[in-house]
Amino acid sequence: MAPEAGNRSRASPGADIGAAVLDALVAPVIVVDGQNEVRYVNAAGEQFFGVSQAALLGHSLAGLLPSDSPVFALLTAVRGSGHPVTEYDVRIETPRIAALTLTIEAAPVVELPGAVVLSLQRESIALKLDHQLTHRNAARSVTAMAAMLAHEVKNPLSGIRGAAQLIEQEADPGTRQLTTLICEETDRIVALVNRMEMFSDDRPIERRPVNIHEVLDRVRALAEAGFARGVVFKVNYDPSLPPVLGNRDLLIQAFLNLVKNAADAVPEDGGEILLETRYQQGIRLKVPGGGTRIDLPLVVSVQDNGSGIPEELRRHLFDAFVTTKSGGRGLGLALVAKIIGGHGGVIDLDSRPRRTVFRVALPMVPRATAPRTTPAAAKALESP
Repeated sequence: MAPEAGNRSRASPGADIGAAVLDALVAPVIVVDGQNEVRYVNAAGEQFFGVSQAALLGHSLAGLLPSDSPVFALLTAVRGSGHPVTEYDVRIETPRIAALTLTIEAAPVVELPGAVVLSLQRESIALKLDHQLTHRNAARSVTAMAAMLAHEVKNPLSGIRGAAQLIEQEADPGTRQLTTLICEETDRIVALVNRMEMFSDDRPIERRPVNIHEVLDRVRALAEAGFARGVVFKVNYDPSLPPVLGNRDLLIQAFLNLVKNAADAVPEDGGEILLETRYQQGIRLKVPGGGTRIDLPLVVSVQDNGSGIPEELRRHLFDAFVTTKSGGRGLGLALVAKIIGGHGGVIDLDSRPRRTVFRVALPMVPRATAPRTTPAAAKALESP
C-alpha cells in the first residue's frame, strides 16, 4: 500500500530533511517500485505531470505515459544492469504534457529492490549558455561583415548609380528602363548595407533605468498601428518589477523585431501575441572583461500561436541571413542577439506548434539606485 502523501517523510528527521531537499529542486523527481507504481514525487514532479501528489502515489506510471514510452525501456535497463543510466533526447508526449525532449537520469534505489529514481531534466543550463555564446558569436561575425560591406560595397555602388544617372540623361526610353532598374537595385543594396552597418557599432551601450512596460506598450502600439493589424495582443505584466538597466531605444528596437517575427508567424485568422513580464531569480553571468557577475532576474516573454520553428533551424536562428520567412533577409533576430548581448542579457527559445516563446532575461538596476515604484505607478502599469 502506498504511503500517505502527508506522512511519507515522517519516519525520521533525516527523512524530513531529504523530502524537503527534493521538494526544493526545480527538476521533477519521481520514484517507482518494481511494479512501476509511483512511491514518491517531489513538488516539481507534481507541476510537471499536472497531477497532485495524492493522485500520483500508489498509481502506475503506465497511467501517466504511453506504453511505448522510452521511459519504460530505461527502467528495464537500470534494473537489468543495477547501475545508473542517463539517456539524452528522450521525447515525452501525453495528453497532459506537451511534446518535450528531456534528459532523464535513472538510478536504482539500493534499499528498495526493483525501485528506480528518475530525474527529468529539460534543456541544461550549460546548453542554454552554449546557445547564448553561439548567438553572440553570430552577432560578432555579422559585425565584422557589416564593417567590410560598408567600406567595400557602398562606395562602388555610389559610382555605379551616378554613372547610370549620367547615361539616363541621353538614353532612349528603352535604355532608360534599364538605367532606372540599375538605380533601384543599387538603392536596394545600399539600404541592406545600411541595415548591416548597425552591427558594426561596437561602442558600449549607454544604459540607465528603463521601465520595461513602457517599452513593451510602445512596441505594441507601433505593431497594432502597422504590421500587426488584426493580431490580438494580450499582456500579463508584473507591475512590481524594478527598472531594467538598459537603453530604451535599443530595447524598443529589439522587442519590435521579436514582435514583428511573431506577427509574421501567426495565422491570418485568430493570430495572438502575448507579452509577459515576471521576476525570476535566474542565471548569474560574468561580465565580459571583468570579474563581476550580474543577475538577470527580469524576464520578458513574447509568445505567438504560429506554426512553430523547425527543429533544424532553432540552433542557428540568430545567425544572419537565417530566416523562415519567404523574402526575409534574416537580419532581425541577429540584431536582437546583438542588442540583448550588449545589455548582458540572454535569450531563450521554446517552440512547438501553436506556441513559440522568446524569453529575454535582462539585468535590473541595482536596488540601491532603483527608483521606488509607487502604488499609483504600479496601478498604471497593470494590464488593461
